[in-house]
Amino acid sequence: MFQIRIHGRGGQGVVSASELLSVAAFEEGKYSQSFPSFGSERMGAPVQAFARISDSNITIREPVMEPDMLIIQDPTLFQAVNVFEGAKTDGYLLINSSKSIEELGIEEISSKYPKNHVMILPATELALKYIKQAKPNTVLLGAFAALSHMVKIPALESAIRGKFPKKIAEPNIIATTAGYNFVMKLLQQEQQQGA
Repeated sequence: MFQIRIHGRGGQGVVSASELLSVAAFEEGKYSQSFPSFGSERMGAPVQAFARISDSNITIREPVMEPDMLIIQDPTLFQAVNVFEGAKTDGYLLINSSKSIEELGIEEISSKYPKNHVMILPATELALKYIKQAKPNTVLLGAFAALSHMVKIPALESAIRGKFPKKIAEPNIIATTAGYNFVMKLLQQEQQQGA
């Protein structure tokens, strides 16, 4: 079972990201689960959402305490909550930021992850470019697909089309592909540098 925990703030599409991920996995014939966790339901408040993807039935119903993939939609949360709590350092770390690991001040935690398991991408900037809103969720879902190989882009596209009307879905699909391509390019560059 692959477990995902997504951290962000209210209004950034954290809960939608978890739902879309779960639907995409289901579309590919996998078992999946998605649910949110939040306190005060207001814009800007810290929000978490959880997803699980498995080849067999998922029987647990509790929050994801030890994620295989940690997705950080808003790096300002580093100062607000311990987003890294319980994260498996043999898993993956996906962060929305245009800053470097050093600028974010997370060298210590990121150094514990295997090479190519920590990815930073400017998801908000890509979202603004393609969907004209500062909602990085679908960009990060594309990045998730590239980094984890747990779902494929066609399944994410189908999930997005199923959730949103066409005029909202189409730009989000483009944003998802942009996130995927961004991470694939980074992975290829790192592979070439290592060769």
